[in-house]
Amino acid sequence: MENSFNPDKQHTLKQAVSISGTGLHTGVLADLTLKPANAGFGIQFQRVDLPNKPMIKADCDLVTDTSRGTTLEANGAKVSTVEHLLAALVGMGIDNVLLEINGPEVPIIDGSAMPFIEIIEEAGIEEQDAAKLWYSIDENLYLTDEEKRVEMVIMPAREYQITTLIDFNSPVLGTQHAELKTMRNFKDKISTSRTFCFLHELEMLLQHNLIKGGDVNNAIVVVDQPIGDEELGRLKKIFNKDDIEVKSEGYLNNLELRFPNEPARHKLLDIVGDLALIGYPVKGRVIANRPGHSTNVQFARMIKKHIKANKHLKGVPNYDPNVPPVYDLQYIEKTLPHRFPFLLVDKIIELTDERIVGVKNVTFNEWFFQGHFPQNPVMPGVLQIEALAQCGGILAINLAGEGKYDTYFLKIDNCKFKQMVRPGDTMILKMELSAPIRRGICEMRGTVYIGNKVATEADLVAQIVKQ
Repeated sequence: MENSFNPDKQHTLKQAVSISGTGLHTGVLADLTLKPANAGFGIQFQRVDLPNKPMIKADCDLVTDTSRGTTLEANGAKVSTVEHLLAALVGMGIDNVLLEINGPEVPIIDGSAMPFIEIIEEAGIEEQDAAKLWYSIDENLYLTDEEKRVEMVIMPAREYQITTLIDFNSPVLGTQHAELKTMRNFKDKISTSRTFCFLHELEMLLQHNLIKGGDVNNAIVVVDQPIGDEELGRLKKIFNKDDIEVKSEGYLNNLELRFPNEPARHKLLDIVGDLALIGYPVKGRVIANRPGHSTNVQFARMIKKHIKANKHLKGVPNYDPNVPPVYDLQYIEKTLPHRFPFLLVDKIIELTDERIVGVKNVTFNEWFFQGHFPQNPVMPGVLQIEALAQCGGILAINLAGEGKYDTYFLKIDNCKFKQMVRPGDTMILKMELSAPIRRGICEMRGTVYIGNKVATEADLVAQIVKQ
């Protein structure tokens, strides 16, 4: 990513770009074309070789196989080994792209994400006029698989960070770890790391007619057991190479390592690709011990479930009563014509050119509790809307410029009351512009929060009138 890259905006490609290659397991040659897509489109595959050209969203709920890579399936179509391509898209900050492919498997190329990054750079990256809504993890989420000895956790952090640790009980690999502190370093530190396998796995895969597209150029082969001349001879035939040998480090001489811990870095690459299937950009620190595609996808599903269950909390303003307000009650009385008992905003704690957040402390002594369900005090819903309107009036007047103004509300739509407001509650009043102010007409979306729960929400339209 360039220094000018804005991570809080959505991005797509400037133009279409293609790459061709063989699938690692199927051995099928496929053409892959990456095309620009509108904001909010996300990442979607399209099998252009099949009738009706079915679409497959990059979604962890659509994963059907993780045995030797990650496979997505929907609408009667599959696409496999998607993780390296997805990692490249995340690493380059691409949010919206259509991936047209005319085969069942993404080309393996050299076994890393770098070939896909190269074509993304060739196409160019375009910033879109849409905000990228990050989900910040606010509590530790754990996944443990005792049988596979896998442990994964995501913790609160300001950026998306990943640490991987691998231990295959192999004298060759030993214990390795890799770390990515910021996604801006993905290209240089992680993307070139290639997939790897053990020699005994390679033989098993060949016996089961898998890795039809495997060759000496797209996988590091780890040899952690002694092999004889007969086996070396068989490997020469498999790889069609005359000088197959085992290096002193315990690797087949097909590839030179790009990093001493290249296997650990590739496991990190796989996590980036598999967690792209969450469907939400997240901020959090992932620590993964002995990860694999199966547990990566399980973890993605866990995180997605947590986000869906808590997504409504994303917009909850943070209220700390110890922090001085932006505007106190004296300023509010100078701005609004309302007075006790009809002034329903106590202070303003946040104010920008697009949003305002106010506070109303609801006490048992409020005048309306005397006659509104006096045996079971509940704040009237219309007064909650009035409190929002007053808060929105301060925002509108603040944006109106020099002079004295009043605001008169013209319309209320989509009003919903979701939770009762009772004595002792603190109402957090949030008003956000839904559209730019035109000819004195101000459209806003209002929400009342009690704690972390939405009590009331509505769309309001007001007119700004000069006194």
